[in-house]
Amino acid sequence: MNPPAWLRRRCLTAPLISVALCAQALAASAQAARDLPFAPGERFEYTGRVHVGVSGKGSIWVEGGTEIRGTPTWTLHSEMEGRLGFIRATDKSASWLDPVRFASLRYTTAERHLLARYNEAADIFPEERRWRSDGGTTGTTEADAPLDELSFLFYLRTLPFRSDAPVVISRHFDKARNPTLVTVVGREDVAVGAGRFHALIVEMRVRDPRRYKGDGVIRIALSDDKCRLLLRLESEMPDAGRATLALASYAGTQCECTARVP
Repeated sequence: MNPPAWLRRRCLTAPLISVALCAQALAASAQAARDLPFAPGERFEYTGRVHVGVSGKGSIWVEGGTEIRGTPTWTLHSEMEGRLGFIRATDKSASWLDPVRFASLRYTTAERHLLARYNEAADIFPEERRWRSDGGTTGTTEADAPLDELSFLFYLRTLPFRSDAPVVISRHFDKARNPTLVTVVGREDVAVGAGRFHALIVEMRVRDPRRYKGDGVIRIALSDDKCRLLLRLESEMPDAGRATLALASYAGTQCECTARVP
């Protein structure tokens, strides 16, 4: 993978004495992307439910081959659909991630429900610590490697989770959404359509006034191996009840998924 534009620019403008250091940095940046537990080609399929009578399905996948402002990115996709009879609701999100810096450069989401619609799109400028929405709203970021909702989910897959102590993370590009509190609350075997897995149960407390009318809790089951498969996602929605997504199948994984129980 080509190095990101910000790193190329830094090396091109560096003094000659720094050439060796820049070469090391470029090599390290490429290795950083290779060491992630996911890559373009990975795809997860889900079945879901919100409450009795409402069924759902969804997909989460990774694509490559896109540049944003000169930086090679991976595009993370999430598409979810729920049905109650002829009533259909959809939720589609995309995040353009610089996998070397692990920073989001662009984010879009589109929700369609029976009585409501919501669209959001933002360009994020990590080097300048700022963001701008398509609607003209602007803001500054707390971190130089900011994330959005979807890329944050992938970021969780990179954490070592060597301790059950809570971790406070302030990397959402919108300051009003920080901080996020992440805690390992248990370890158990989780059975989903894709199989039975040894899993870490991670609780994520987020600030999301629109969806949760304040703070919300998302509980995630991650496979306890290098793959960190997103086995199950659960959240309590104020107007809809408990929503659950369970992994039905997976393909294109970057690592050997050893947590699956025979």
